[in-house]
Amino acid sequence: MLPTETSKAGAERKKLQIEYLNIRRDLNATSSQDEFAKWAKLRRQHDKLQEQLEKMKASNDATKAKFDSTVGAVRWSATRGLKIVLPFWYSKQAMFWLPEGWFPYYIEWIMSFPRAPLGSISIVSWQLACTGVITLISDTVTAILGLMLGARIQQREKMPMKAKPAARSSEKKEL
Repeated sequence: MLPTETSKAGAERKKLQIEYLNIRRDLNATSSQDEFAKWAKLRRQHDKLQEQLEKMKASNDATKAKFDSTVGAVRWSATRGLKIVLPFWYSKQAMFWLPEGWFPYYIEWIMSFPRAPLGSISIVSWQLACTGVITLISDTVTAILGLMLGARIQQREKMPMKAKPAARSSEKKEL
């Protein structure tokens, strides 16, 4: 629908497909022995359109692959790339300051690792803490949903089912 080369190529491909299917239908309806000239002409058109469609499909696949790789790179940069860039950008800045004298020196040093001022929480420590909390919340929600769904499944299994018809015996009955 957008005025791009891809949409124009898609519309052209659709036209070719319709034409190809019409010629194929006519080709199948024509006898190769009785109407050979007509059949040969349709066959040449059929082969030509099939070749064009294959070229268009290859071009479309290349465009799709390029689009997928571009979108993948943008998505990776927006999600994983920020996790890498932000610690470098804000490595010397404090996210939060710890209360003075509350923690021993080695705790203050670990929390400020790698380059934040001593006695503060660095962005790396903050990212690790946020990731841990998000993971815990996600696991908790998943476990609760699993328990709820498991209980529902068990309730359904306990419900009585309709009686099955008795199996027929292999013995013959006398009348």
